[in-house]
Amino acid sequence: MALTLLRHTTPDVAPGTCYGRSDLTLATSFPDEAEIVLSRLPPIDRIVTSPLSRCLQLAEFVGTRSGLEVVQDNRLVEMDFGRWEMQAWDKVPRPELDAWASDFLHARPHEGESVAMLTARTQEAITEFNQSGSHTLVVTHAGVIKAVFAALGGQHHYRSSVAFGGHITLLEHARR
Repeated sequence: MALTLLRHTTPDVAPGTCYGRSDLTLATSFPDEAEIVLSRLPPIDRIVTSPLSRCLQLAEFVGTRSGLEVVQDNRLVEMDFGRWEMQAWDKVPRPELDAWASDFLHARPHEGESVAMLTARTQEAITEFNQSGSHTLVVTHAGVIKAVFAALGGQHHYRSSVAFGGHITLLEHARR
């Protein structure tokens, strides 16, 4: 059993924008990025994806090329940043950022989802996917991937980073 966590390719959004759960289109570089992603993926048996179009489009590309059905799962959407959605990070009020930093797991100064809420739904999904006996490709977002690391007790947690179109494969024994 294995899980490969794949982050969507480059979205069509200004750098430095908080876009979380906002449904964005992909950059015009998508065809080239998708080909590179496909060439680097390990063999997979199934595909599960966030329903947001930036993930769904990549999942369908991989599914079409590999002959696999794509299953959407709402638990894989990016964190809901509430009032911060589609704001430039440097325009988010400093006191709100400080409140979030002081209680990173539970604070919700944006009135969206807490990191703890994101981690709980992510852990539920990943636990289910990892019981399938197959190698599952999970097409998702950076926040979800970070939540997986945290839920599995990974030392990188929320400080980790996966590039657009990047992936990481977790083997079953890594859960122990």
